[in-house]
Amino acid sequence: MPKKSSAPRPSGGSEAGKWRKDAPPIPGPGLVVHPPAVSLVDDGISHLPTLEALASVVRTCTRCRLAETRTHAVPGEGNPAADFMCVGEGPGATEDETGRPFVGAAGQLLDQILGAIDLPRETVFIANIVKCRPPQNRKPLPDEAAACLPYLHRQIALVKPKVLLALGGTAAEHLLGVKKSLGDLRNQVHRYGDIPLVVTYHPAALLRNPNWKKPTWDDVRIARQLLDG
Repeated sequence: MPKKSSAPRPSGGSEAGKWRKDAPPIPGPGLVVHPPAVSLVDDGISHLPTLEALASVVRTCTRCRLAETRTHAVPGEGNPAADFMCVGEGPGATEDETGRPFVGAAGQLLDQILGAIDLPRETVFIANIVKCRPPQNRKPLPDEAAACLPYLHRQIALVKPKVLLALGGTAAEHLLGVKKSLGDLRNQVHRYGDIPLVVTYHPAALLRNPNWKKPTWDDVRIARQLLDG
């Protein structure tokens, strides 16, 4: 069955399209990575037929030690045919309690950012590098991320977004397979296979440092322009 059209439409009113004013130009190309080939050791993840099937597997997953301390796994959520997909680092406390991604303070800020570029939350798909909360919200360890990444790669393959937005350095590093600073990865249009990928700050970082809100606003408007292109 062909993928249905899910390109978000402005909600109307004087605010729709306001994000376009003084939007930065689309920057030059960055890194190009290829989605991993089907692995014989990924426990069948690459063959899960739907997002719902994948979520069911995630909720009972024990592939890494994070399963030992979680309350709920957080598979991800949103429009299964979304054109725009956001990828963060991992669940926080509120997400661990609810089983939903980006529903704490950082999630509320992400909702505001998406709304400001005419992409209501229900039109996008939101996921994370790891699906279980690392203790004390620490950065996922390499083996934890490696164990969980097949789920994310399968989600991207199933959703087939037109644009990927990596929220924070951890998401960018694991999607692009590099160890570089966020500053080195911003202001470029990378490619995950055929999908353009833009890197920006994680919303939680904006809560700690409001000075990063302006560059983030530029990044998300670049990503939004790519969606229209």
